[in-house]
Formats: sequence, C-alpha cells, structure tokens
Amino acid sequence: MLRIAVIGAGRIGKIHAGNVARHPRARLIAVVDPVVAAAKALAEQYGCGWAAQPKDLIAGKDIDAIIVGSPTETHIDLIDQAAAAGKAVLCEKPLGLDIGKVDRCLANLARNPVPLLLGFNRRFDPSAAALKRAVGAGEVGSVRQVVISSRDPGLPPLSYLAGSGGLFRDMTIHDFDMARWLLGEEPVEVYATASCLVDPQVAAHNDYDTAMIVMRTAGGSQCHINNCRQASYGYDQRLEVLGSAGMLMNDNLRPTTLRRFTAQTTEAREPLLNFFLERYAESYVRELDAFVDAVLDHKPVPVTGEDGRRALVLADAALESARSGEPVKL
Repeated sequence: MLRIAVIGAGRIGKIHAGNVARHPRARLIAVVDPVVAAAKALAEQYGCGWAAQPKDLIAGKDIDAIIVGSPTETHIDLIDQAAAAGKAVLCEKPLGLDIGKVDRCLANLARNPVPLLLGFNRRFDPSAAALKRAVGAGEVGSVRQVVISSRDPGLPPLSYLAGSGGLFRDMTIHDFDMARWLLGEEPVEVYATASCLVDPQVAAHNDYDTAMIVMRTAGGSQCHINNCRQASYGYDQRLEVLGSAGMLMNDNLRPTTLRRFTAQTTEAREPLLNFFLERYAESYVRELDAFVDAVLDHKPVPVTGEDGRRALVLADAALESARSGEPVKL
C-alpha cells in the first residue's frame, strides 16, 4: 500500500483525497491545509489524520508520497521538501511560474531522485488517450495540424487570477502539454494574440481572458489553440488531429447520449458536462493509477518534471508574443 498525504483541501485536494481513499493500492494518511477547518472536515470525511503545515509530515516516516494540490507558489518548495525526504510526488500543474526556479527544482531532483508525476491529467482522459493511441498507430499518417479548443464555462474569482500566473501559465498550460503530446515534435515558434473580452477587470491583473495561439514545429507541423475563460454553453473541450492519411476528432462529453426529436426541437441534447471536475473525473483516477504503479512497481513516470518545464517555456513564449505582437522563436 502506498501511504499518501494530500497537500491542499480545496476543490482539487478533495478530488485527490477521495481517489486515494478509494484506491485499492493506496492509503490516505493525512490531508494538510493551513485552513484548519477545511483540513479537519476532509480528514473526518475519510477517517485520516490532518495537519495545518506539511513540513513535519513530509519529513516523517508515516508517508511514502505526497500529492500537491496547494496553490502554485507552493509547488516547488513542497517538491524540494519531498525530494529531501525521499518521498514521491504527484504535483498539480503548473510545476512553477518562474523558469529559473523550475530549473533549480529539476536539478535538485536529479541530485535527490524521487518519482515526480506532473498533473497534466488530460493525458489520462480515456478519449484523449484513445486519440493518442490512434495517432501513434499511424491512423492519420504524418501529423500536419493539431487544433485544440479549450473554453471554461465561467471566469474564476478575480482573487484567484491574482496568484494564478495568468491565462497562459494557468489555463493554456494544459493545452501546451497536449500540443506537445499530440504533435510528437517540439514547437520552435509561438505566436499568440490575447484580449480581455469577458471582464475588463482581468486587465487590472495584467492578464487576459481570451486567446489564440499558433505554434510551428521544426518539421513544419502546426498547432492552433483557442482559449476563453467563459463559454455561455458550458465547458468546451475538443481535440482535432489532421494528418496525411486522415483526421481524428475528440468531442465534448455530456451526461448521456440521449437526443430528443419533437415538433419544437430537432436533435436536442443535454448540456455539456459542467466543468473540469466532472469532465475529467476519470482522468484523475487514471492519473493516480499511473502514479501508484510508478512508485510501487517502479514503472516509468508518464508525465515528468521536464514535461512541466517544456509546457512552461511555451507559456512564457506565448505571453511574450501576446505582449509584443510578434512571434517568438524557441
């Protein structure tokens, strides 16, 4: 059994804690959050311990691994603590917000090697994984274009945006990882255009809420990403891969496949799943499976710290391009 502590008792921490508690090869030892009421409530729900601060818990002998679901600015310090204590880490995206600090963290991991799985959970989504397998099997031939649409149902609280790292490092970071994964080749040029169209107050945080990004690889393959913090019709998540031999498309999910035909409506369907916690529920379960297998069975970690670094490089380049109006070469 892999003994795990979950750091963070917010919405993502609750998902991880529940998945650990239900996992046949893992045991939830404790949840940690400086908001004591939140830590205690989640601990009581799953019958585990709790703590307000992670330091002593990470250094102790009661756990084998941590899941980092705390704010982004805490990620690198927690990874460093875990590496020093020989504990494996599953860390939510992004790895960090500063490439220099990320590089120092990865160098520290090289000196104190422990399994680190970065939480780009969309790679574990059954539909995305099926698309990736089809690309790998050559169903579309050589990849020419990847198109990623990723739109949230609503803007997060402005207080969240203040510490998020901005649209590209917080939201688009998932899409940069998916682009690399599906292209099979690293982008060498990034062009981004971005606006504040949902709420003008976003500009006060030196951020954007709507963006389009175009990337090109050395071989000439292209990727187009479009993001918006608000889609009135729900959580919009679509993937498309065009190749020399065909095209693959990954569509949105709904609660059921029911379609209604009446005198008033034709092919009426249920709304899209509300947000990422519902849309990607299965991916979080599979992500934990991969983490447990990597630690207990010594299998390769499928999403590494280097993957996190490369996605951050693309996010930084997109931000630079959006501000300058010029493409950025990598």
